[in-house]
Amino acid sequence: MTATDETTSPSLSPRVAIQKIGTSLSTMVMPNLPALIAWGIITALFMPAGYLPHEGLAGLIGPMIHYLLPLMIANTGGRMVYGERGGVVAVIATMGVITGSDYLIDQINAADPGGEPLGQIHMFIGAMMMAPLAAWVMKKLDRLWEERIPAGFEMLVNLFSAGIVGFLLALAGFFGLAPIVNWLMALLSDGVAWLINAGLLPLVSILIEPAKIFFLNNAINHGVLTPLGTGESSQTGKSILFLLEANPGPGLGILLAFTFFGARAAKASAPGAAVIHFLGGVHEIYFPYVLMRPQLILAVIAGGMSGVLVNVMLGTGLVAPAAPGSVLAIMAQSARGDHVKILLSILVATAVSFAIASLLLKLSRRTDDDLAGATAKMESMKGKKSSVAGALTGADGSTAAAGAAGAAGAGAAGGRGIAESDQELRAIAADHPDDIRRIVFACDAGMGSSAMGASVLRKKVRAAGFKDVEVVNRAISNLTDEWDLVVTHRDLAQRAYAPTAGAIHVAVDNFMNSPRYEEIVDLLKRREAGEADPEPVGPAPADAPAAAPAEASAAPAAERAAPADGSTAVGEVDQSADAAGSTEEGAGEPIMAARSITLHGTATTAEEAITESGRLLVEAGAVDPDYVDAMHEREKSVSTFMGNGLAIPHGTNEAKKSIRRSAMSLIRYDQPVDWNGQEVEFAVAIAGQGDEHLTLLQNVAMVFSDPAQVERLRAAETEEEILAIFGTD
Repeated sequence: MTATDETTSPSLSPRVAIQKIGTSLSTMVMPNLPALIAWGIITALFMPAGYLPHEGLAGLIGPMIHYLLPLMIANTGGRMVYGERGGVVAVIATMGVITGSDYLIDQINAADPGGEPLGQIHMFIGAMMMAPLAAWVMKKLDRLWEERIPAGFEMLVNLFSAGIVGFLLALAGFFGLAPIVNWLMALLSDGVAWLINAGLLPLVSILIEPAKIFFLNNAINHGVLTPLGTGESSQTGKSILFLLEANPGPGLGILLAFTFFGARAAKASAPGAAVIHFLGGVHEIYFPYVLMRPQLILAVIAGGMSGVLVNVMLGTGLVAPAAPGSVLAIMAQSARGDHVKILLSILVATAVSFAIASLLLKLSRRTDDDLAGATAKMESMKGKKSSVAGALTGADGSTAAAGAAGAAGAGAAGGRGIAESDQELRAIAADHPDDIRRIVFACDAGMGSSAMGASVLRKKVRAAGFKDVEVVNRAISNLTDEWDLVVTHRDLAQRAYAPTAGAIHVAVDNFMNSPRYEEIVDLLKRREAGEADPEPVGPAPADAPAAAPAEASAAPAAERAAPADGSTAVGEVDQSADAAGSTEEGAGEPIMAARSITLHGTATTAEEAITESGRLLVEAGAVDPDYVDAMHEREKSVSTFMGNGLAIPHGTNEAKKSIRRSAMSLIRYDQPVDWNGQEVEFAVAIAGQGDEHLTLLQNVAMVFSDPAQVERLRAAETEEEILAIFGTD
């Protein structure tokens, strides 16, 4: 499940199932459409029949469409399921599908040398099928052995397991999936060819136009039309299939009809919606108008059929998909010599849709159109808030009002938007009924406190039996609205809320043993059992104070971490180095060396302790001197006190450029240092360039959650004893 901005949890009806498939396909294709557009521009310009024919540059056309684009889709699909690791395995497996398809076609052509040779089949559908499957297999296999890898063998197991799994999946794609996709593409191509030859292609509008309104078009467009269209365009230079769904004429006709013959809010909003639809390419903006008057589906079908008929008669097409479906995008992708013809098809589609819609509106004589209600119905079918609903309902509409209410709820930590107590968490969770499958622990830099907090929380989540719930850490600057639950320090809660407003938000004061962790686990248990969240006793006060830190009871796992995009998938194998760690610069230097440990610190204040611990990193050659200034700057935004006598000062996210290699230092204080009202006996400074320090950092978390281990640290008489306790000797 994703938490992008879903507001409903529909039952698994056929329509919802198709919507989910379409959404998955769209999520894989949409981020890569710029590459497809770039390919279209290259094709239109440099192919032999293009505007600027060029034999050398035309050499880009084939490799881009046959290899680059399917592999980009595969990488996106793999990342959707299992981050960077899933993307890598998905690309390897998809390459097997591509090669298998080519091999089969070569075999067929060789067996019939006198017949018309078959052309290459571009594995868009193969990538969309193989990539999520490959990433899912890798994810499940990692879960089998993640707790069984001996210390020091993490990188070896991690790299070889992905390589071996990728190899096996490539074979499966070559021998198993490639024949299936070839057969499916041949079947679809033959079906489309039959429709075109029989003059029946306009009939597809009977399927496509209603599918658009019910948000089923993504499965048709990205699952069928785009793969078939790109194959046709790569051979002939253009494809009519790109125009079947993108034509804005039918929707424009509906909106113009409401402009002249509508009533109340529908009439007032239709002109602005027409501009957004026609020029902006946001087709969903006309859907509520059709939902208000279901008979208008006849108008959009007739308009769509008319536009397709004109394009068939005139032999027009686009060189690549028009995304979004704006007239400007369509003109940019029109084949050479087809611009005026395609404009004519849009005009005809608009005129037919307008004429029929106008007649139906005048015959109905209704004046009670409920545009806000129709918009809400559209959002319900879509499964999430509409990005353009505000243009229909106005600033005071339900959608806009809901958005404003959500923003107001996040005004301060402790409000209805961010939970700082069990009472508040229950109240907020009641408004988020979906399953919780993805949890992110966020902090300013994403290198220290969030990694330790995620380690502690993940241990509790795993101990409760939730093996498939992801717990990762990430810098706030890298957050997107894809998480089900977000945990962060209360001083950073408002910053984390803005990009992740669709999630449940929990604020903590103590990263090591916050009582919020147990409350999150209880929430997961209730959801797993299908129980409703219990009503909070009394109202949740907006200024609820943070709960007092509980006694240390967490036992975080020595988990491994890893995406290289700034996030840390706690529990995955460290791909960069062993526990001691090294980087390319300063290779051989351990993450924490004996010379970076001080057994008797001299600082008496938090500021002095930060300087003292940062100086050790500078002397180790790990950071530039200005990194110490960034450590002080980081402390101003939110305290790095972790609980149990530990602080982990580190720099800001922007200061990573001052890091030469990953390193950690440790200072033990005989007399506790006052750290913003908390007592600190150990300051562990961190400079994380990549992910190399994370294994050791999680060992630190494990040690400081165990009172007996903390006593060993207090009693240690040499630096080597300290290193042994952390498992780096």
